[in-house]
Amino acid sequence: MNYSDIVQPSEMQDAKAWLSQMLALLRGSGTEKLQAEVKFTRQGYGRLSFNRSVEKGPLRLQEKVYQTGFGTHTDSTIEIRLPRPGKRIVGLAGVDDNAYTRVNSKALVFSVVSGGKEVWKSGSQTVDMAPANVDADLSGKREFTLQVAGYYNGGHADWADLKVILDDGSTLTLGTPAQQGECFSFTYGEKHSGEFLKTWKLEEKKPSVHGDFSAYSLSRTDKNTGLKAIIEIKEYLKFPVVEWMLRFKNTGSKATPVLEAIKSLDVMFANDAVLHYHTGDYCVQDGYEPHKADLSPGTNLTFAPDGGRPTDRAWPYYNLEYPKENKGVIVVVGWSGQWASQFLGGSDNIRIKAGQELTHFKLLPGEEVRTPLSVLMFWRGDRTHSHNVWRRWMMACNMPRPGGKLPGPMLPAYTGRWFAEMGTATTETQIAFMDRYIEEGIKLDYWWMDAGWYPCGGQWNKTGTWEPDPERFPKGLREIADYGRSKDIKTLVWFEPERVTDGTWLSKNHQEWLLEGTLLNLGNPDALKWLIEHISKVIVEQGIDLYRQDFNMSPLAYWRNADATDRQGITEIRHVEGYLAFWKELRRRFPDMLIDSCASGGRRNDLETMRLSVPLHKTDYDYADNSTKQAFHHSLALWLPYFGAYVLPVDTVDTYAFRSSIAPMTLLTYDLRRRDVDWSRLKKLTEEWKMVTDTEYFYGDYYPLTPYSRTGDQWIAWQFHRPDKGTGIIQAFRREKSPFESARFKLQGFDAAETYELIDMDRPEVSEKFKGSDLMESGLLIRIPKEQQTLLIMYRRAS
Repeated sequence: MNYSDIVQPSEMQDAKAWLSQMLALLRGSGTEKLQAEVKFTRQGYGRLSFNRSVEKGPLRLQEKVYQTGFGTHTDSTIEIRLPRPGKRIVGLAGVDDNAYTRVNSKALVFSVVSGGKEVWKSGSQTVDMAPANVDADLSGKREFTLQVAGYYNGGHADWADLKVILDDGSTLTLGTPAQQGECFSFTYGEKHSGEFLKTWKLEEKKPSVHGDFSAYSLSRTDKNTGLKAIIEIKEYLKFPVVEWMLRFKNTGSKATPVLEAIKSLDVMFANDAVLHYHTGDYCVQDGYEPHKADLSPGTNLTFAPDGGRPTDRAWPYYNLEYPKENKGVIVVVGWSGQWASQFLGGSDNIRIKAGQELTHFKLLPGEEVRTPLSVLMFWRGDRTHSHNVWRRWMMACNMPRPGGKLPGPMLPAYTGRWFAEMGTATTETQIAFMDRYIEEGIKLDYWWMDAGWYPCGGQWNKTGTWEPDPERFPKGLREIADYGRSKDIKTLVWFEPERVTDGTWLSKNHQEWLLEGTLLNLGNPDALKWLIEHISKVIVEQGIDLYRQDFNMSPLAYWRNADATDRQGITEIRHVEGYLAFWKELRRRFPDMLIDSCASGGRRNDLETMRLSVPLHKTDYDYADNSTKQAFHHSLALWLPYFGAYVLPVDTVDTYAFRSSIAPMTLLTYDLRRRDVDWSRLKKLTEEWKMVTDTEYFYGDYYPLTPYSRTGDQWIAWQFHRPDKGTGIIQAFRREKSPFESARFKLQGFDAAETYELIDMDRPEVSEKFKGSDLMESGLLIRIPKEQQTLLIMYRRAS
């Protein structure tokens, strides 16, 4: 699939314009552009808009569009305070030219008042008149007001191209867009970076192209202390994405003053936006739940995960939407530790600040630290389109590619429900279960060996000895892996290297590597080196094909307790750096091996982690709750093209439960020792799963067909569409209390002129044909006659 063919030229232009302003600000000399203070005190409707009409469209006077000015609504008063005495104001004033005012507007009168006197006044202005020429003498005053009076309905008033000539001859433009911010900020020696950063020495490397992005690198260095702030920027060449990372390095011979309150992302956008955000995972029903908030003036929304795992309760992926302008920007904080973000609604802008939650440290000579990754993706159209651009960028530029390809679909099985995970499992039980799947004709991709394969006395959470238990696995896991490989089944094995319990090998031999005797400190170079070498050795010796890492503890308190008062945040930074270095080295040594991200479910699925792994286990919440599982899928597919689910119940083969678990990875957990279960139905369902996943529908565009819900009285449905192949699937669920026997869904993505063949997987011998235009305009009527039933439809271009 040509991932970037969904991207619109206007989206690329938005990203380019934003980057150009960002670079200009970063390169600035320190001479700040004069700004006027603007305050509206009275307005009949809506809110004062900068460089937009009151209805958030362009400023338009007699069919001509203007880039700067104010959009307001009669009766209106706007107070202006200048940074220097003003001599004269010039510009244009008139009724905004839009469809509504063409029908409803009557005459408006504009005036400028200075020193308590009216110094300019227009005649009666109507929508079909040329704008009035503003030209008023300010007589050295620093304060004046812009006023509009007249007919209320349709009273959309525009002040455009307003320029004030100041007493020194300089010109100041009113109503210019809010400064976007220089992308980052910090405090150094108790002073904010805005006070001094542009006086530091500027260095810039020549931009370079690296595959799918152009790279920029700029730095500022303090000549007094040697602190260097380095910003590394990526401009993606085929996607409307700008990404950056901020680093600090002490190039001096002494420790620096305290560096604190580092905001690795500090930007501003126009006001009147709606923020869309989600809850993170925390083993409850409302994980991944979508929310939205109106960022009106005075709004202050803050977000942060719990305990140091980056998607624990909070979700660092946001979508800022301007509904009236059909555009927006996705904002992402990429940090594998404790981040925090803040969304502040102002009168003329929205400010977004984010970064590592706590930073207050000096840097030692030669020491360097990094900050969280920041990503902006600009979009136009509707929000569904924005998420499909995001999904395609994830697939094209971010997701791991073991063997040079995106991760393939997988159908693993494991016995954890029957053997205390792997705490009481043996070689014999694993091979016996594998044989039973083979006997029933169920084709597995992986044999999943979870926690407890090491010496643990039947308690899987006794972690810290990463060798197979010699009593239960005398020939190691390799015997099971080799047997599986002989049956064309690969091996997946669970690890949790960061959590160490008493009595294990790490606890006995390397207390110096542990924080408070429990957390393996990946910021310790010796511990990191040992971990890389030892885990690599185990992977090779035991024949492991997929490395699965868990993290069942909250590390934040351990990190913070380890920091001195003038080094707060350093331990966390070093641990995050070590964690990412560990996985990057595994990917380098084992390029064909996939990594699974797990942290008590889905609590470590930040962007940098997702660049190295996939989340096979998105939650620890009850997988028997199918309504919640469906809701999780409904949300996650917006952000992550690949994730997993496992099937419950396990004492019966239930079509509704199985189809609720269809994902790129679906995990089987059945007790194959039983002979009283309809394994033939399971075989049929796994063959159905293979048909769905082998066509790579989940790597297509995603269209939610219903709103998010998890209540039992609703339907929930979605569509995955491969525009390059003209194929797709529709998954629809009528829940257990829904009174509705049918629903009509307007499908998306089709070629209107083409004919499509639809196949109900419950009746694959029967197909129906529809025009693409009918499916999109009239919609598809789906009937599900009974409660707690599901319909799975595959379709393809008839030609």
